[in-house]
Amino acid sequence: MAERKRQVVREELGEVALKLLAVQGFEGTTIEQIVAAAGVSRRTFFRYFKSKEDVIIEFLGDLGDFMLAELVARPVDEPPLVALRRAFGAAVDLIAEFPQKSVALARLTLCTPVLRGRYLDRQADLAREMAAELARRAGVPARDLRLELTAAVALTAYALSLERWSEDGGDTDLGALLNEAFAAIPGQDH
Repeated sequence: MAERKRQVVREELGEVALKLLAVQGFEGTTIEQIVAAAGVSRRTFFRYFKSKEDVIIEFLGDLGDFMLAELVARPVDEPPLVALRRAFGAAVDLIAEFPQKSVALARLTLCTPVLRGRYLDRQADLAREMAAELARRAGVPARDLRLELTAAVALTAYALSLERWSEDGGDTDLGALLNEAFAAIPGQDH
């Protein structure tokens, strides 16, 4: 019961922080504003997050974990790029549920140097995790260069699609951008 309560508080605090960060920007949002809006103390905030950067990075990590879980759930006989595209499609559906907030958070992440660096680190970790899952599915060693490259290229296609989508304010269909990016990957069966 206590663990569930902690999780609810963390999610609510994170949601309040994400909303403020999306509206006010990274530099324009203080921890004092976040705790005031959430109705908690600074101490409570730091019990759940190390910094305001961690709010966004944990959110991105959760989204990455979701995409990895979607990849794991895909049929084993799907070609790697097809499985990855469909796993990313599930994330696109989540993003589409909250387009304004998602655009603001994507812009914030991509335009704030400290967040962009941490985002790129998380993308590199996710590429390794996805490559390991692709290798497991194929029954080959986890460090299969071809599958590592496939996961990295697919994540780059996703990242470029997200970047273009956020640059145009979410006016373009993110799923269509992702399809276009995947179609541009040469030499693969899509």
